[in-house]
Amino acid sequence: MKKLLILWCVSLIIASCGTSTKSAAPAPTPETKSTNVATPATYAATITSDELKEMLYKYASDEFEGRETGEKGQKLAVDYLKTKYQDMGIASPLGDNYFQDVPLEKQKVAEAQLSVNGKTFENFKDLIAVAVSESVDVSINEVVYVGYGIDADNYSDYKGVDVKGKIVLAKAGEPKDADGNYITSGDKEDTKWTNGRQSLSSKSQAAMENGVKGLIYLDEDLFSRYAPYFKRQASSGSAGRLSLKSKEEGMMMLMVNKDVATALHSEIIDDNTPKVVNTDLKMAVENNSINVSSENVVAFIEGSEKPEEILVISAHLDHEGVKNGKVYNGADDDGSGTIAILEIAEAFKTAQLAGDGPKRSILFLHVTGEEKGLLGSRYYTDMDPIFPLENTVANLNIDMIGRIDPKRKEGSRNYVYLIGSDKLSSDLHGLSEEVNKKYTNVELDYTYNDENDPNRYYYRSDHYNFAKNNVPVIFYFNGTHADYHKDTDTPDKIEYDLLENRTRLVFHTAWEIANREERIVVDKASEQ
Repeated sequence: MKKLLILWCVSLIIASCGTSTKSAAPAPTPETKSTNVATPATYAATITSDELKEMLYKYASDEFEGRETGEKGQKLAVDYLKTKYQDMGIASPLGDNYFQDVPLEKQKVAEAQLSVNGKTFENFKDLIAVAVSESVDVSINEVVYVGYGIDADNYSDYKGVDVKGKIVLAKAGEPKDADGNYITSGDKEDTKWTNGRQSLSSKSQAAMENGVKGLIYLDEDLFSRYAPYFKRQASSGSAGRLSLKSKEEGMMMLMVNKDVATALHSEIIDDNTPKVVNTDLKMAVENNSINVSSENVVAFIEGSEKPEEILVISAHLDHEGVKNGKVYNGADDDGSGTIAILEIAEAFKTAQLAGDGPKRSILFLHVTGEEKGLLGSRYYTDMDPIFPLENTVANLNIDMIGRIDPKRKEGSRNYVYLIGSDKLSSDLHGLSEEVNKKYTNVELDYTYNDENDPNRYYYRSDHYNFAKNNVPVIFYFNGTHADYHKDTDTPDKIEYDLLENRTRLVFHTAWEIANREERIVVDKASEQ
């Protein structure tokens, strides 16, 4: 980058205004704040389409091989970002390390063997291992039967039952009252304990929260659907989707058919009462998952007055990699957001060197694995927040801001979709509107902010992992286009003048959040 030199030029212009002198004053340093007044627009002007274009042609080039999570191209991308921050003199909150390691694993179907009272059951025919965090080999003489495996405020199969560190047995469904209503809800609509995949997740979560080591679960309907899929996956030898690798010892979960369940507890269909069941159970489950290393990139400018309050500006650094020999460059998704953050960071650094550093701290967060399920941002918020989330005042997330949505038939090309600005904070929404009117005059389109939007974009980018923790967010987005998630998403198709103005909008919004007297007010907090 060249524009830290612009600081000298900006200072010279301000200082020489109204005079013919040709002498140049030295650039101000952090220790020597200029007495001349510079506005946020002064620093926003350092964000230029030329530099955005230069960086994006590099970042979204074939050299980076589509930035597939955990692969060579992603490693090149994180090194590129690290070098940029070092060249700008922007530090990392992790000392010399700009990388926050995000441990991932690529799931492969586990091999499971099980026998009950001497009878052997077959993998995929009688049982499947739906969750395995580590290999298991046990031989025990009892299991704890927990009925439906429900743990709700008004009904619990775990109350008064010792299950910590044990293997438990549960079945699908939920008891009903005399009127045929589900007992946890009081009505006839399916609950989270009865609704298909949601019930599987809910009962698994209940078991984990009660300290269960392994859950054996009877659900004939789900088993008949899952078993063929698991068998095909095992036969192909292909690895499954990437997921976060838990730092803690996880829980093993087997789904079984009626034959296995009744061998363990002959009265399971009619018996709803939790109890210890004596049985001779031998079980071996081998975890075949593959460890994958990946990284978030983090850089940091400390606030001058409220350093403990953090504004996070985020974008995802990954894309789709190489498919069938074609590089998926991801220029818009999300090369545009990634490069925008670099320019925003440089603008703030320029201000800091001029003595106008932000009052609040700013974390520039480039997350990995967004295309694999928002993994990098979820790791940051749920497992290893570098700064406490209660100290995080807002998250501005940039995911695709370099193109024009062909669906927009009305309005100017100078627009951006805003999502989430009013979900948690009317304060943030108002600030965003005011900043735009004052500085950039972008048409703010809230089409995809609608609660009934079938695309559900609010839940589909990295801001959501902050929002679910009641951190106010704004998601900046230009919409999809014909090149979305294709090898044709290349830097030559970016509208660089729009990218410049949208990036300046994010900068101005960040500037106001970071420098105003009061932190953003959360007045619409939700229970997650």
